[in-house]
Amino acid sequence: MVKLELDQVVMRRMREDDIETVKAIIKEGCQGTENRLILHILTRPVCLLLLATVSSVLRCFLHSFILALIIPVFLLIVYLKFTMPRSTGVLGTSRPYWDYVGSSYRGAQDETLPYSRISGKPPPAKGKARRRTKPKAEDKDKDSSPEIIDVEREKAAGQVWVADCEGEIVGCVSREGDCRLGMRRFCRVVVGCWYRREGLGRLLVQSLEQRERQTGATRVYAHVPYPSAVGEAFFRKLGYRLQGEVGYDGEEEEEDEEQPERTFLGFHVTKVFVKDLK
Repeated sequence: MVKLELDQVVMRRMREDDIETVKAIIKEGCQGTENRLILHILTRPVCLLLLATVSSVLRCFLHSFILALIIPVFLLIVYLKFTMPRSTGVLGTSRPYWDYVGSSYRGAQDETLPYSRISGKPPPAKGKARRRTKPKAEDKDKDSSPEIIDVEREKAAGQVWVADCEGEIVGCVSREGDCRLGMRRFCRVVVGCWYRREGLGRLLVQSLEQRERQTGATRVYAHVPYPSAVGEAFFRKLGYRLQGEVGYDGEEEEEDEEQPERTFLGFHVTKVFVKDLK
């Protein structure tokens, strides 16, 4: 573990040259989550009954009991690997892929999040932000993206915010595009393995909440992979509640429009957490 000083962290929009680093952090953060989701589905009573039925049928054609038992499980695992939406189940988004180029920031100056003072320390000075050097003339064509990003694509792609500590990206959080009026959906909250349990994830989420509150958002949704006890505890500590639970005022919510993501046989792969921004 590396000691991380939160007052040295600048939370800014992801740029196009940050994409590969963000992908690596997300891949590291969600490692093993998909396998836990598959294990969760395989151990559901309905799924176990279905596998037992198929094994019994295969036993009539196969002389090996072990093969009759293994083949249905193996085929189901392969099926889930190909059909389970990775981004939905593992990263909490509502789409099977993320438009990194469309969600990249292209402004001249870095757009930063308001600093949420959870550590009791002052926000970082403006001089701490990463300085961007002007690209060389010969590298201009090489670095520029050949894709044309229009306003509609940029709006639908959403936003990715990264935690920049002295030029090193140590975490990220994303907000989906195409949000309903007053509603926001946070996803892909990942912190580098060397910087966890330092309050960085909390800082990212609370700072993004503060920004969305300023833009008129009244409610935030977050989808957590179903078997993730760590993710559930994380959002509960930040004041989120499981959708359908009684709110803090003792009254049940009249309407929760967000639906958990489903997969094989309609099993839930995510839990929906809700927080009202007041």
